[in-house]
Amino acid sequence: MDRFGSDKPDVRFGMELTDLTDVFVSTEFNAFKASSVKGIRHIGAATETSRSRLDDLTADAKRWGAKGLVWMRVEDSDEGLLLNSPVAKFLSEQEKSGILSALEAQAGDVIYLVADEWAKVCHVLGLLRLALGRPPVNEGGFHFLWVVDFPLFESIDPVTSRPVSAHHPFTMPHEEDWALLDGGPADLLNVRSQAYDLVLNGWELGSGSVRIHRSDIQSRIFELLGVSAEEAALKFGFLLDAFRFGAPPHAGFAFGIDRIVALLLGEENIREVIAFPKTQSGGDPLTGAPTPIEAVQLEELGLRLLPQAT
Repeated sequence: MDRFGSDKPDVRFGMELTDLTDVFVSTEFNAFKASSVKGIRHIGAATETSRSRLDDLTADAKRWGAKGLVWMRVEDSDEGLLLNSPVAKFLSEQEKSGILSALEAQAGDVIYLVADEWAKVCHVLGLLRLALGRPPVNEGGFHFLWVVDFPLFESIDPVTSRPVSAHHPFTMPHEEDWALLDGGPADLLNVRSQAYDLVLNGWELGSGSVRIHRSDIQSRIFELLGVSAEEAALKFGFLLDAFRFGAPPHAGFAFGIDRIVALLLGEENIREVIAFPKTQSGGDPLTGAPTPIEAVQLEELGLRLLPQAT
């Protein structure tokens, strides 16, 4: 996330995110008074990037959740490199120099900056990175990578003050992080899970995790998520009992076959390759589904149809 703005990065091209927070730690420019400031460098794009294109990218950034998008053309001058931007006059010489240095910018580049909280900055610049540099699906070869050590909890619910599982509540945390399960919110958000994704060219090909096999760890996770001991025993007693008798460490992984086929065929969307594609209304043109349900089928399942609301 910090480098590519995504947990399934396309690494066929560079344009990594660069942290500029320290550059603006004492800034007088209100737009950059944020907990996180990052930028990306679009090499040699100044000539081909029109003002209307920059306006479109700014609108995209706002649609993705940013308050705005700061762009800067890097130009050569007798005094050296300068930043041509509507906001340049609000920046100190030290800040301008810091931007150029951190991004290793050269004349002809375009720089894009976003300031906000860290997660939003990464998200917006990650999408912008793809919009600016991502090659077509069938170009650039196959670049595999494993993404590991996902956070066990993705956030703290502001209403309940309880952690929210990032994957599912049966994912085993790393053993060296078990002690953090007894800590406060900051500790909980630092617990790493033994979850893993296989990524290819920005597509998540498969996902899995090592499962919890200890009853004490599983009970603690349930407790943190607000599942009482009584509810855990009622819903998952069979699992907790099995763990007490001794369950071996075990893990799972599942491929997305449709995504693999789409990549092999150079398709942008899995709708082009899935076996039974659906229309936007949920219909299946191949089988004609959904079809009317017979009364005997409903009776077998103990179901009944509610009258349509008028």
